[in-house]
Amino acid sequence: MSGSYWSQVHADGLAVPADRPLDDLTAELTRMLGDPDPALRDGTAYPTLSTWIDRGVYDDLLAGLGDGMAMGLLVGLGEQGTDTVFRRSLSALVLGECIARDNLRPLLPGGKILEWGDRLATWLLRERDLRGYVPGKGWAHAVAHGADSLATLAGSPHLATPELTVLLDVIADRLLLPVDRLFTNGEPDRLALATMNVLRRNVVPLRVVEPWIARLAAAASTRSSYSDRDPHLVGGNAEAFLRALYLQLSLGTRPPQVRSDLLLVVVEALRATNPAYLQATGQ
Repeated sequence: MSGSYWSQVHADGLAVPADRPLDDLTAELTRMLGDPDPALRDGTAYPTLSTWIDRGVYDDLLAGLGDGMAMGLLVGLGEQGTDTVFRRSLSALVLGECIARDNLRPLLPGGKILEWGDRLATWLLRERDLRGYVPGKGWAHAVAHGADSLATLAGSPHLATPELTVLLDVIADRLLLPVDRLFTNGEPDRLALATMNVLRRNVVPLRVVEPWIARLAAAASTRSSYSDRDPHLVGGNAEAFLRALYLQLSLGTRPPQVRSDLLLVVVEALRATNPAYLQATGQ
């Protein structure tokens, strides 16, 4: 269908067109999520689906829509440098919108939300295309979009302490996976926000979070002995995350109950990973 059709839909305030079945419109928008043209992908498909989800258009169809997005996470999974990343990344965002709708107005059984969470986590840890901005094609941003959806998932009433603890482990695992390039497009900040949303539930105790921070700090202190690669590739993402988490704990709104104690833990981790910069004056 021509771009002018969807331009008119947007001009009409994203009202659902009456001239085509919703299933057909949804199928076309889903295909557009993987389009390398950012005007179609980010400017048309995502805001349309997001708005319709928010307005309740899919309330009776939410399980099917979310399942379709979960399938989109598998399209081209394992590829690097190809356009399939757009379908995976935008599918993660729309799946997050489905979860957000259920958070606001319970529509689905808890098992479905947990299934989607498992599929999001599995995809995020298997994703190999870590590009942020792709010249000429816009944002791929798979890790950032995955973090956004985990942040939404953390707010689901269907997740209790065990599931939220798993989310923390997924975040740490993603940060500690071997990479060929460090995250430079805000991914540590988005993963820190997902962590904050877990902590704001106030059900994961400090005795669980403290060793989790220690695991990240141990990695952040590691420098490789590569002779031909950046030695910071091993711990650089963990270090950037700890700094982002400190910033959000210090200045963020709705602080978790463990904020004061956890800040001390994070500060000590940063002291350990930045000894050259945090020595006392005169040393």
